[in-house]
Amino acid sequence: MDFAALLPLFLLLVVIGAATGVIAGLLGVGGGIVLVPAFFYAFDRLGFQSDHTMQVAIGTSAATIVVTSVRSLRGHQKKGAVDFAILRSWGPFLVAGSILGVLAASQMKSTTLQAVFGVLAGIAGLYMAFGRPEWRVGPQMPGQPTAGAMGVVLAFCSALMGIGGGTFGVPLMTLYGLPIHRAVGTASGFGILISVPSVLGFLLLHVPDAPPFTLGAVNLVAFAIIIPMTLLTTPLGVRLAHAMNPAPLKRAFAIFLVLVAANMIRKVLGW
Repeated sequence: MDFAALLPLFLLLVVIGAATGVIAGLLGVGGGIVLVPAFFYAFDRLGFQSDHTMQVAIGTSAATIVVTSVRSLRGHQKKGAVDFAILRSWGPFLVAGSILGVLAASQMKSTTLQAVFGVLAGIAGLYMAFGRPEWRVGPQMPGQPTAGAMGVVLAFCSALMGIGGGTFGVPLMTLYGLPIHRAVGTASGFGILISVPSVLGFLLLHVPDAPPFTLGAVNLVAFAIIIPMTLLTTPLGVRLAHAMNPAPLKRAFAIFLVLVAANMIRKVLGW
């Protein structure tokens, strides 16, 4: 393998890792929404193409979210922006949904997972772009059994995509009137509850033709590159979240997300 050719990809992953940490802390999205397509692109460029490449991208992303979410949760907790009552109520259902998501992902081919990621990421991006802060579906967070059903679906979709709970959790909580900063902080807890069981499941998968240094569906090299950068930059994202209005960056990120989703679907369709 030509290591000179790998240098640009290494540098790209360093930059992506730094940006992921900021995004995770600022928007509460866990970073996976950026990392999954980035990992898939990196593996593709290196020539590791198989029916299970997307599983490795998703599994590796989930592994990084464990670390990123813990870091983000601690930062938001110090600022009193984590609703632990919601985490206790939703926790068992988030864990159950993430396990179901990993089981489903283990049976899907790479192209199917690409299509799922593209559609769900596109929906998330459109909501980010066009959703309004004043939109409400209820005056407060729902109780059981509604909360449990929502938690299972949210975690199932998140595990299938290799993302934390913030991408769907933050808008869901704000639709029920939770202040945005508290929703972002609480969503970092969602990320832990979803990613930990997800990673355990992905580590147990057998992935044929996986990239070198891959354990189960988790690539250790990509994980090792991303984590130091996210550890450095996630606290910066948390500080920015409490010091500025994230709306302009959120709109720009939404446009980026829709483009990434559209490109993923384009590849699936062979265009």
